[in-house]
Amino acid sequence: MNVWLALLQASVAQRRIRMEVVYLLCSAISTFLTSSLLSLALAIRSIPLCFSYLRFHGDRNAAVLLYEGRVRHARRRPVKHAFEYSVRYALIDLDGAPQPSHLSAERAREIARTNGPVFLLTMPESVGYEQNPLSVYYCYDVEEGKGGEGDGPTPSLKMCIAEVTNTPWGERVSFTFSPGSDVAAKPLHVSPFMDMQGNWHMFADAPGEDLSLVISVQHPTLGNYFTASLRAKRVQSSSSSVFLEKFFWLMPHKVAVWIYWQAFKLWWKNTKFLDHPKYASSRYKDDAARRDRELRSGSSRQGEDLPNCSVNMFPRDRWCEWREAPWPWS
Repeated sequence: MNVWLALLQASVAQRRIRMEVVYLLCSAISTFLTSSLLSLALAIRSIPLCFSYLRFHGDRNAAVLLYEGRVRHARRRPVKHAFEYSVRYALIDLDGAPQPSHLSAERAREIARTNGPVFLLTMPESVGYEQNPLSVYYCYDVEEGKGGEGDGPTPSLKMCIAEVTNTPWGERVSFTFSPGSDVAAKPLHVSPFMDMQGNWHMFADAPGEDLSLVISVQHPTLGNYFTASLRAKRVQSSSSSVFLEKFFWLMPHKVAVWIYWQAFKLWWKNTKFLDHPKYASSRYKDDAARRDRELRSGSSRQGEDLPNCSVNMFPRDRWCEWREAPWPWS
């Protein structure tokens, strides 16, 4: 009986994988056609660009700062694998720009319990396609008396909100973390070559001329086996919509190609392939929340709880929210 059940489960998994491959191929063809047409429109500059990725026009683009840098991933166990590639990001003043497809400034302030400006670091959509593994909200407080004599209130970075989206499923988890350094139990299946165990150690500084983000994974059996980092520098920009379109042209597409290419290389190295945890248990999100509660109960800094990641908002200072996968991954 157990043998027949195992065979049935294997058959179902194979059919699901075939369907997912077909969907990826159809999605790639659709993206290629759409991006080609919009790239042509951008090149000839004679067709109105109705799909501006930032949806900003005119002087509103002054609310966008541009960064250029490199992303590096390093896996140390059980298979050694490292790579890096160049990236371009936008840092958006959410109070001074039309609303992108993310949290509003007011919503971010409500979550972070801050009263100052909110900046969103993100990779904008380009020619009809979006691929954004990580976006970060920088939430500032404005406190009287922080500036020098004669100066006005000085904003200080108080809280960050990470917005992580997995590929190809398109699920998203958003959670608060303290700037500087913080830790949270892993809340999302981000790779078919990583299980759900372990903690994410987050390191972030306030963006200025330079920008730095580091996430390391501490696993119960593999130890500190994976690190992802972003190092970037601010570059000269223009308020021209065409300039911004060109600056990010095909950037999301390049990131997607890198993701799938590196996944292929890991598979080629015989790295164990792990199916999405939702197929094994519908309570995998609750399991992630439980692990994070255990982390909070066993670790604290200066009397503050560590982030609690679950489906809904939790009391005190930590917040986490899920977005389900769109069809056909749901």
